[in-house]
Amino acid sequence: MVGTDLKAETMKLMEKRTAVEAEMNVIIERLTQPGGPGLSGNLVDSEGFPRTDIDIPVVRAERRRLSELRNDHKEITDKLNENIQVLHSARLAPRSAPANGSGLDLRNTSHVDATGSESSRNIIQRDTPSDMDVDVIVSRPFAVVDEIADGSPAAEDGLQLGDQIVKFGNVESGDDLLQRLSSEAQASQGHALTLVAMRQGALINLTVTPRTWHGRGLLGCHFRIL
Repeated sequence: MVGTDLKAETMKLMEKRTAVEAEMNVIIERLTQPGGPGLSGNLVDSEGFPRTDIDIPVVRAERRRLSELRNDHKEITDKLNENIQVLHSARLAPRSAPANGSGLDLRNTSHVDATGSESSRNIIQRDTPSDMDVDVIVSRPFAVVDEIADGSPAAEDGLQLGDQIVKFGNVESGDDLLQRLSSEAQASQGHALTLVAMRQGALINLTVTPRTWHGRGLLGCHFRIL
């Protein structure tokens, strides 16, 4: 039996992660505002001189702090996932699951087109898990991108190898993921949908639109169910 201490620890970790994300969002919004230096933009002008329109020491400090927060976020998320696995294994009876190699090959279904700005792709957006039970965690990935075709909609829209899918349109973790992912992709052809992924410990948002392209499938990528 899993003690209440583990659940209490998990809830505290969720609260800590929410606080980290809030601080990250403030920094990201400040760096990516119109005229800002961005998350990795040059701090010198075209002639190689320090830019006079920004406070360079402050920008460097905020970028450094953002990097620290991302590392903290990854550590917290990894610990959360460990706790969740223990909690779920204690609560759920064993049931059949897909083999490790199973997944959805969206190259053989339809395609996609993203129109997100730098800030919309970087800013973390998640409901605060105030009274959320640890069994239902919005940011728990359920699939990973393990293949992307060159020049595919997935590549053009910003997906990267190793991205862990948290939400694909209306699809989140649960049962019958392969069928639900396929149906969501086909039903969304010509319409924008939101894809949320975990990348290097941070949540990113992409807007994708299933469409026809020169290759096969919806996205030109493969999702492996975790």
